[in-house]
Amino acid sequence: MIPVIEAVKIIDKQVAPLEESEQKSVLDSRGQILFEDVFAPINMPPFRQSAMDGYALSLHDDTFYKVIDEVQAGDGHHPILKTGEAVRIFTGAPVPDTANAVIMQEKVTVANNKIILRQTVSTGENIRPMGEQVKKDNIALTKGTKITAAAVGYLTSLGITKINVYKKPSIGVIVTGNELVAAGSPLTYGRIFESNSEMLLSALRGLGYTDVTVQLVRDDYAETFSVLEKAIDQHDLVLITGGISVGDYDYVGKALQEIPVEQLFYKVNQKPGKPLFFGKKKNTNVFALPGNPAAVLSCFYIYVYPALQRLSGDIGYKIPRIKAKSKSDFTKKGNRAQFLKAELKDGEVTILEGQSSAMLQTFALANAMVYIPEEKDEVLIGELVEVILMPI
Repeated sequence: MIPVIEAVKIIDKQVAPLEESEQKSVLDSRGQILFEDVFAPINMPPFRQSAMDGYALSLHDDTFYKVIDEVQAGDGHHPILKTGEAVRIFTGAPVPDTANAVIMQEKVTVANNKIILRQTVSTGENIRPMGEQVKKDNIALTKGTKITAAAVGYLTSLGITKINVYKKPSIGVIVTGNELVAAGSPLTYGRIFESNSEMLLSALRGLGYTDVTVQLVRDDYAETFSVLEKAIDQHDLVLITGGISVGDYDYVGKALQEIPVEQLFYKVNQKPGKPLFFGKKKNTNVFALPGNPAAVLSCFYIYVYPALQRLSGDIGYKIPRIKAKSKSDFTKKGNRAQFLKAELKDGEVTILEGQSSAMLQTFALANAMVYIPEEKDEVLIGELVEVILMPI
């Protein structure tokens, strides 16, 4: 059994971005990672551009200027100014080549077709140079950049409509257990409705992962082996719930050993989710989680989601953590690290009732988890604690 921090380090070391790309429209690429450098096809701005509404000047030593023309944003004509002349100009409009400064309209006095400057102006003032943001053929965004709304706007402003991004991983979700039946089916004595697959599908889709297949497997060794072997062969990441403990009908561990999957760790000193398995076969990453739903979701957020982000090219991703003042007392039993469902509000965090790994009701009300490390025994009201922000 290894500590939480060691499990996180092993995943960071072992999980690398997929060396596959896909072409996406810029608009549809938000949240994905650039697979290669993007070069600017034009200068941005593509011409000398006015930074404000005012007057473009051909500077001279006097404060009087004759206004000879007007240039609006989008105008394509190029008035020629002589020394001491000006043109009315607007934000974003092209600055004539013969103008060498722009003065804001609030700093002049207008008299007929003349203006009088009320302050001095320097050469180049209020003019955005051609290529100020990026010059043609230079790198606009580097490989590994995450596409945000701002990046979408920036790339679109360069006229770029398609980019190559890291392909998101294909994911196989395998749920084990004879006791499970699908919601909507008759519920006979001794059976329970299967919720892990729907929960994980919802989480994955909400985080932008859509290439997901789900299979339910009975507690049968031959069936477990067959389904796992095929899933590991077909997917970049396989996520298994249940069957990883050491009960008489827990066949996942034996099947992974026989396939074989290289075990990188098994069992983490944590609650919930102690019997967590992580391993690899070639380039496929395999997580086997306990079957209890709250343990499944805790392990998904702490370990699986960061691994998915790394596979998708975001190698620097870390699940967000902050410090917040606790509104609750809590005494820990045993020496395991704990992830406690909690509600974060107005900079304070409340540890919720009902922390059992089998219970989802509390998780449904939570927007965060309080992390208590192995060496800590209790939390006191008013104490600063580490809070993990759940991505969805």
